[in-house]
Amino acid sequence: MEQQPMGTSIEQSINNRYSIWVREALDELPHSFTITDPSISGHPIVFASREFLKMSGYSREEVIGKNGRMFQGSRTNRRSVMEIREAIREERSIQVSLLNYHKNGTPFWILFHMFPVFSKEDGRVIHFVGVQVPIIPKPRRSGSEFSRIEMNLCENGSGFRDTVLGFCRREVCSDTVAELGRISNLDQVLTDDTELHDTACKVSDLEKRRVNTAISNIVSMLTHYSESTGRLVSDRRCCPSNMSLVGASLNISLGRIKQSFVLTDPHKSDFPIVYASDAFLELTGYGRHEVLGRNCRFLSGKETDVSTHLQITNSIQTGKACTVCILNYRKDGSPFWNFLHMSPIRNASGKIAYFVEVQMDLNCGSHENKNLRPEIRQLSVVGAVKVAVRSSGMIATTSDS
Repeated sequence: MEQQPMGTSIEQSINNRYSIWVREALDELPHSFTITDPSISGHPIVFASREFLKMSGYSREEVIGKNGRMFQGSRTNRRSVMEIREAIREERSIQVSLLNYHKNGTPFWILFHMFPVFSKEDGRVIHFVGVQVPIIPKPRRSGSEFSRIEMNLCENGSGFRDTVLGFCRREVCSDTVAELGRISNLDQVLTDDTELHDTACKVSDLEKRRVNTAISNIVSMLTHYSESTGRLVSDRRCCPSNMSLVGASLNISLGRIKQSFVLTDPHKSDFPIVYASDAFLELTGYGRHEVLGRNCRFLSGKETDVSTHLQITNSIQTGKACTVCILNYRKDGSPFWNFLHMSPIRNASGKIAYFVEVQMDLNCGSHENKNLRPEIRQLSVVGAVKVAVRSSGMIATTSDS
């Protein structure tokens, strides 16, 4: 399947949802945060605030399009990372203390709060926002004159001076050793650095308040700038009850498939649609809330051949794939010939979990992948959906065990 270039997808991730002024407005906020898009392969960063770049030492060009893993290192707590991944899969907020690394390799602790941003139209997760508040290490009451150290350690690529008030878990990166070598009694500072502890820096009420302030300001800004496009967002899912018809991880995986298709559930009454791709909505003119929970028959009209419906019904009953050419109608009433391929989708245990229906408008001459036959393009979609369903099934099994 041919997909949009990464750069184009990242630009559209912000541009299609908010007004053109949103980046400039977000940069004016005095908060360190990133915005990521789970629907793009690799879940990349699509926006990084000026304060975040200043804190991390990276340029915007070095960050946009990358995954947040780039800020982690050998001493980052793996358990915390797994908790973040689980929250993404479950489309919920999470707050953890996390050890990240500056561009120059210096470790620093942050209070990391991530929350989803939902579309008000259909309840889908549009973005995740990750707020980072530096944790100021508290002085340790001990006899050592090094229990509280305040010094400028290094200067990163952006010219930002890092002021370090002590070391949580007494972690010093190799890049700073040359400068620290000029400080007397360095060996005493590093005596026990080889012994690492899993406990993170204690988070103060002040740092928690800073996170809450940042969340409030960011949500307010995103909401405001989504109003001008009419594609409203919210930090809370506000949508019809039939929206969450597939799991969060499956929803994210299916969102990466750019062709027109729907997923239907043969185990529910009247074989309802439980997932509809963006391309399907564009092809038919319907909103997602108008599609989910309905049988695909709503696309038919007075001139649709009844015998074609019988072929589709027989395919469902026998659990086999079929390909038909059927006359369908868009929301505005305009007809189009739909080259439809329907195939069962089995879960990891081999049982039929869904049917996928891949649509192709035969009236449209500007298909992607023109060098491939329509059947091949449709089969590639079926293959991608199968991988997504089986992968999400294995993830769910692992999580439950």
